[in-house]
Amino acid sequence: MSRPVIKEVEERGPERRLGLHGHITGLGLDEKLKAIHVADGLVGQEEAREAAGIMVELVKRGKRPGHGLLLVGPPGTGKTAIAVGMARELGRDVPFVSISGSEIYGSTLKKTELLTQAIRRAVGLRLYEEKEVYEGEVVNIEIEKASHPYNPYVQVALGAFLTLRTKQEEKSLEVGERVANQLLRLNVRPGDVIEIEAETGHVKKLGRSKQVESKWKGEYRIGKIVEVPSGPVKKVKKTTHTVTLHDVDMANIRAGRIMLFREEEITSEIRAKVDEQVDEAVKSKKAELVPGVLFIDEAHMLDIEAFSFLNRALEQEYAPLVVLATNRAVTKIRGTDFKSPHGIPIDMLDRLLIAKTKIPPPEDVRKILEIKALADGIELSPETLDMLTDIGVKRTLRYAAQLLQPAKVVAEISGSNVVRPEHVERVMRVYLDFRDSISYLNEELKKDPLLSEFLQ
Repeated sequence: MSRPVIKEVEERGPERRLGLHGHITGLGLDEKLKAIHVADGLVGQEEAREAAGIMVELVKRGKRPGHGLLLVGPPGTGKTAIAVGMARELGRDVPFVSISGSEIYGSTLKKTELLTQAIRRAVGLRLYEEKEVYEGEVVNIEIEKASHPYNPYVQVALGAFLTLRTKQEEKSLEVGERVANQLLRLNVRPGDVIEIEAETGHVKKLGRSKQVESKWKGEYRIGKIVEVPSGPVKKVKKTTHTVTLHDVDMANIRAGRIMLFREEEITSEIRAKVDEQVDEAVKSKKAELVPGVLFIDEAHMLDIEAFSFLNRALEQEYAPLVVLATNRAVTKIRGTDFKSPHGIPIDMLDRLLIAKTKIPPPEDVRKILEIKALADGIELSPETLDMLTDIGVKRTLRYAAQLLQPAKVVAEISGSNVVRPEHVERVMRVYLDFRDSISYLNEELKKDPLLSEFLQ
């Protein structure tokens, strides 16, 4: 693998891109672990956020009540967002792994192996090193992109130009595609304070500069605020780098041979060897273990074998904070004929704390859509925001949020920088929500009684 290219160059213009849940920077709690109504990218759901915050505080103190947290609530009420916020509260470099309960049935790996890999991907090893880095506030950033070689509708980064400044110096850099892709993934934008390792090209977002004025005017807390660094942009400093236990497992399995692009099981002998190396590094103060967050959505889709494995595996020393989510009340435990609350065996439920998420009121729906639009760089007219809020209340918040990007495309094609009601109306004519699609099929099937009877 070639080393990333980092050159000092002339200054270029800014560009940005956002990732999924990239605007969430924490749980939005005050010093007493009470939820602020709008903070850290989250809106409402105060009870669930406070429950998650108490859990995070226990993890920080080295205590875990049971094995984790179960979030129960209707679809689209922010269960995934809360899990992301928990990881952000634990630290920006803390691993966050999200899987769906149904994934265990579509993998070539055994269920237990897939879950083991997910658990070890959610536990980090923070390494302490002294390295040469480029550090500073991002003044501007431009990322060069091209079509993906295997999918022309997806763009990949070829490289990037950015300018960093400290209190004493300003320097422009040209970086290669590996660094540029990290800048995209981390949603680095002007005003962020970042660190780039000169040798490896590893990028770390340190926070948001105090010098940057927030357009949220205190209503929306943007996360960690940091000072602009002092000294030269390029310097030698003590730094940290976090890898996951699964990364170390894979490094050992790849040693001495080329790994093909396929899923592969890791032997218990390799994991035992890795655990010994980790123990040695921790005891010698060269590293520390960082428990991350493993989020399992559709927890009711797990079967009795998976729950039994999780019960045993999460009692081990190297275990992340597990957050399960479900929207089912009482349903069958997969693999059995028995019904249970949320489709989870009672012995597993006894080891979980349970918190609820609720359908947000209209004012929260409006604020969530406003934040999402601003985070995605979409300008809405006041009438459009009212319209989308009404859609989110009468239909679903997810449906209203999914209309934002298509409506932006329609607006741009129409020559407008602002999304207006007519742009949303055009999008709604071609994209149905599930209520409309059910109604449509019922009406169509009435035209053919034989087909209707066959499909019942």
